[in-house]
Formats: sequence, structure tokens, C-alpha cells
Amino acid sequence: MSTSTTTPRIDKAGARLTLPVAALAFVIAVAVQLIGQAKIDLGIGAIVIFPMVWGLILGLLVSIQKFKPLGLDLQRVAAALVGVAVLLLVARLAFNIGPSLPSLIKAGPALLLQEVGHLLGTIALALPLAVLLRMGKATVGATFSLDREPSFAMVSEKYGPDSDQYRGVLAMYVFGTLFGAVFITLLTSLVANWKIFDPLALAMGAGVGSGSMMAASSASIIAAYPGDQEAVLGMAAVSNLITTILGVYVGIYIALPLADRFYRILTRRRTREAAAVTAGAPAERGPADIEREAAQAEENRRFRERVAESSAAIRLPLWLSLSVLTVLGIGTASVAAKGFSLSIVAGYGIMLVLVLVSIALAKLTKIISAIVYITTIGAYISSPWFFGAAALTGVIKSVDFLSIATVMLTLAGLSLGKDIPLLKNIGWKIIPVGLVAITASFLLSTVIAEFALGLWH
Repeated sequence: MSTSTTTPRIDKAGARLTLPVAALAFVIAVAVQLIGQAKIDLGIGAIVIFPMVWGLILGLLVSIQKFKPLGLDLQRVAAALVGVAVLLLVARLAFNIGPSLPSLIKAGPALLLQEVGHLLGTIALALPLAVLLRMGKATVGATFSLDREPSFAMVSEKYGPDSDQYRGVLAMYVFGTLFGAVFITLLTSLVANWKIFDPLALAMGAGVGSGSMMAASSASIIAAYPGDQEAVLGMAAVSNLITTILGVYVGIYIALPLADRFYRILTRRRTREAAAVTAGAPAERGPADIEREAAQAEENRRFRERVAESSAAIRLPLWLSLSVLTVLGIGTASVAAKGFSLSIVAGYGIMLVLVLVSIALAKLTKIISAIVYITTIGAYISSPWFFGAAALTGVIKSVDFLSIATVMLTLAGLSLGKDIPLLKNIGWKIIPVGLVAITASFLLSTVIAEFALGLWH
């Protein structure tokens, strides 16, 4: 994402920095893949920590360490690679949707109803907590959704880029980027191991609108229900796509106005008290008031500068990004498969063709995004209605889904050091609010999906 008004640049410096970033990511991704997953028994359930989570954490530690700091441009290159890695992840997931289409059609009404959980979960629980913690108007921006990229445009248009509401969006975005994948892995792993929810309901809950969080959550569900891997991945991918597509419209017309109204209701008494104090205060401002306002204005200016500096993007040539990610992906997938095979190479070849065709179609139409094309085309050519589906899915299955997620989250970790100052600036209050928002969105959506599946099965 980019909160700055500058256009991402393609430059030779960025291209030159791609090799060291790729080499560092390759070492980390392969190392954590070799380490494998860890299972921790908590008594009330077990938590499984996957290589992709280790990759995210190790990447973050490398990004923020002081011994040999990772420069801002290196972090921006890593962030640019993450944006393209998401397309490869979606391409892999698309080949799980096709074989699962009968289950998806059967779950149709449940799939749509559970989206209510993603809508109301954050507003119903996280918003009151933010009000209790006195986060101010930033509460609205932080809690009307889980705040991925589209939320910036929604809140900026309604309240302006210098508003407290916009700060709230940024706070939740940074929190979700830094901690979202790790936390939802632990949460989903714990809930899935209770064995009280249908794995398809859990998969619907995983579609929170974030590719990295969806991937992390799906991995935990698969660990608990290994026999349902194809159906879980397909359901999670479709749920996430629905959340992403509907999220813009639901956010603009329902979630944001609802959050604003709920916030006003909860703070009505506090607002009246403040108005009474203001009415009884002298009309003239003293030197202390002027000094305080000047200090606040200066703080806002510095904050905007830090936002612009951290979010300035580097756009790499597509051929370079895809080449680097293919090498990283084949290496990591080979470790996951415990050996190199031509099937893995062929699998990446199919995904690359799907990504390139979808990007070309997106540029041609300029209305539908590449992700929608990837999902739609991939689902069709892997469905029972396509003559070559069996051959294609057979090859694609050799590419471990989690290995792509490991590469993506390792690069995400390497890009996160630049966002730490922003989180510090916003304060500790976003941490409990963010944890409650993710928990509420996932659990409420899962519970609604569970009941809806029971009604329509």
C-alpha cells in the first residue's frame, strides 16, 4: 500500500538491490522450511507454528536489528516483491477452488452469510474497547474493518488524510501487517484443535480480506484437518475474495457509517461534558493554548513526513519480480517436498502463465483486477468442466501451498522495519484493539458459517 501521493518508481537502484534482498530471503525461507513446524500443547488446545510464521519473525528481526541495519530501499524492494508474491499465492489457491466448486456451490448461502461476521465482529467488540481506552476519533478508522489497502481510500475521501480517523486506519494496517499473520495462526490453531467447528466454517472465517492472514489461518486449519486440505484452501480463497470484493462497497455504505454512528453514541456523554467545559471557558486563548496547538501541529507535520518516508514505494520490473520469486519459490518448494523435481518447475510455469495472462487482461479492461482474473481463470481450468483439469492440478499439487506463503511472509518480514516508528507513534492502545478486532472477525464469522452450513446441508 502507499499512503503517499507519489507514484511508485521503477529505477536502476531498486533493480540492483533486488539481488541482495532475494538472496537474504532465500536463505531465511529455506532455513525455516528445514526447521519445519512446531506444535505447542497448551492444555486447552494445541498451537502449531508454521515455517511461514518463523520466516515472518526472522525477517522482521533482520529488518530491525542495529548491527547491520537493512536500509529503507532494501525494505521497499522487499515490499514490492510481496505485492507480486501475493499474485502467485492466489494463482496456487485458484487451483484448489476448481476441484472444490461442488462444495462451494453447496455452501453458497453460508458463504455469503458469514461475511456478516467480518462486518460486525470488529465494530461490535473492538470499537467499544477502543472507546474505553480513549483512542478518540481514530477509533472509527481503526475498527470499521480490519483495514487493508482499500480502507485508506475510503477514510481519506470521507475524513481527509490528516484526520484522526485516517491515523486509526494506519494504526490498524501497521498492526495487522506486523502481527496479524502470527496472531491469527495461533488463534486458528487453538480453535481448530477444539474440533467443535466444521473445517469449512473455519475456512470461511479465515477469509478476513488479507492474503497473508488467510494463508496463515488456512495452514492451521489444514494441520487440524489434513484430510480436508483441498476443500479448506478452496473455501478460504473464495471467502477471502468475496471479502475483498464486497469490502469496498460494504465499507463505504455500511461499515464506515455504522462505526461512525456507534462511536458517536458511545461518546455522547463525554462530548456533552467537553462542550459544557468549552462553553464555560474564557473566549480568549492564552499563551499556553497557542503553544499547545503549535506543538500539536508540528507533531502532525512530523507524523505525515514519517508516513510518506516509510510508505514511499519502489516498483520493480515485472519480469524481474517474477523471475526472483520463481527461483525463491522453486527452492523453498523443493525443500518442502524433500527433493527437487521437474513437476515443481512445471507447476511454477503454469502459475506464471496464469499470472501474466491475468495481468494483461486487467490492463486491457482497466476495471477488473488481476486477482479476480487469476481466481476466475484458475478455478475454471481446474474445475471438473475443463478437459485438462486433471493434468493441470496434478502438476500444480507438486508446489506446496505453504512454501509460497513462506516466501511471501519472509519478504513481508524484511519490509516491516520501516513501519515500527509509525506503530510507536500511534501507541500501545492499538495492540489490544487489534487483537480483539482479528479475534472477533474470525470467531463471529466462523460461528455464523457453522450455523448457516447446518441450515443448508
